[in-house]
Amino acid sequence: MVVRVTFSAPGSGAPTPRLAHIASQAKVSEATVSRVLNGKPGVADTTRQRVLAALDVLGHARPVRLKPRVTDLIGLVTPELTNPIFPAFAQIIEQQLAGRGYTPILCTQIPGGATEDELVEQLVDRGVGGIIFLSGLHADLSTDPARYEALTAAHIPYVLINGYNDRISAPFVSPDDHAAVRMAVTHLADLGHSRIGLAVGPVRYVPSHRKREAFIEALTPSAEPPIQHTLFSVEGGQAAAVALLDQGCTGIICGSDMMALGVVRAARDRGLRVPQDVSVVGYDDSPLIPFTDPPLTTVRQPVHAMASAAVGALLEELGGNPVQRTEYVFQPELVVRGSTAHVPV
Repeated sequence: MVVRVTFSAPGSGAPTPRLAHIASQAKVSEATVSRVLNGKPGVADTTRQRVLAALDVLGHARPVRLKPRVTDLIGLVTPELTNPIFPAFAQIIEQQLAGRGYTPILCTQIPGGATEDELVEQLVDRGVGGIIFLSGLHADLSTDPARYEALTAAHIPYVLINGYNDRISAPFVSPDDHAAVRMAVTHLADLGHSRIGLAVGPVRYVPSHRKREAFIEALTPSAEPPIQHTLFSVEGGQAAAVALLDQGCTGIICGSDMMALGVVRAARDRGLRVPQDVSVVGYDDSPLIPFTDPPLTTVRQPVHAMASAAVGALLEELGGNPVQRTEYVFQPELVVRGSTAHVPV
């Protein structure tokens, strides 16, 4: 069973216990009581239990953050699901968790909706046993990684998919973005393309940064390889294609399948044919991509293997078996279809 919920901020409604009464009952200082009630570290387990017992004796409810975690509830935090690769990941993760007796809670970020931080706060308040993040803020190098340190301090295990960040100590699951771009460049070069462009998302995102690095390396000694950073969307791909086609590119590699569909649209708007005039390579290979017109050549993310590895790592953590804090890298696969062909003569 999969639980999907829309969260609202919980209200307590209960009177706040006086620190002095609890400290007297537990025979500790008020400062110690404050640390326990606020979930701060630096308090011995036996002392923490005395404070919690004092709360019970005095008839005060324990703060939500101090209630036992419901370890069979697992949060899955994803971007909006308009890009079909994210539902593909979510479906496999949910199936894997449900098959092992866990109940996944799918939390999706949508424009104008709850932020990742708000979703995480609500999951923690409800006592989830762990969280899996898919292409979250961890992949944005401009954001503060302290939000994940707070989960570590609260002893809530988590696993991060897509977007390795060496400032965060956690298990990461990633595709090999460098290998993906090398495959795409080699494929187009073998077809005779010498003017190849790259359309990817903002450079502050780890996958975009890595694809850019690999592209520049693959095209050496090209002084200024044609690269356009844009939005992860059909519209973003369309805008990037306009600039790349103006630079004479006959082959365009994209950071996602959705962007690649935008490139196809831009080419057709100019009266160009795909692949006869322009070859296009996507990235992801989400389920509907084989049915596009033309069927899209793309680099397939190993979604099943990555999702399974993320679930396995989290369940090991929940079982008390710490997993190495490193990046587990999975190899992508080039899938050749109808959107690439030999360079036009």
